[in-house]
This record gives sequence, C-alpha cells and structure tokens, in this order.
Amino acid sequence: MIALSRKVLVIAVPVLWVCALASAAGAIWAKHRSREMFIELERLNTARDDLEVEWGQLQLEQSAWSTHAFVENVARARLHMATPAPQDIEIVRP
Repeated sequence: MIALSRKVLVIAVPVLWVCALASAAGAIWAKHRSREMFIELERLNTARDDLEVEWGQLQLEQSAWSTHAFVENVARARLHMATPAPQDIEIVRP
C-alpha cells in the first residue's frame, strides 16, 4: 500500500508542478493581453474624440456656408448678381 502511494506521489507531484506553472503562465498572458486591449481601447477612444471634434467643426462650417449673407455675397462676387431695386420688382398673380 505504501509503495502504491509512493508511486502516485512520484507521478502526482510533477503533474501538479506542471499544472501550477501552466496556470501561472496563463495568468501572466491574460494580464498582458488585458493591458494590450486597454491600450487599444484608449487609442480608439482618443480617435473617436478627435473625430467628434472634426464632425462638430464640419457642422459649423456647413452652417456658415449656408447662411443667407454668405450665399448673397457669393452670388454678387462670382455671378455678378444684384438685388433688384424695389421699383423693379413686379408681383405676378394668376
């Protein structure tokens, strides 16, 4: 009986050591991977924030381009258009 338990110990102790080492290596790998993923998440968050700022700037620019005064200035400068005088305006009714 003692010889059998000694054989089991001879086999079980190295197996337990290998399992403990594998578990430790797995924990270290998981920790390293989680740090890599956190860094990637922070990089993506920064990129998202930069894109939101750019989107806001584009919206402001678009609203500036569509103001009545801007369109009128472009029509006057590039197309040589002018606002007619009040006496030149005719209202046509059906």
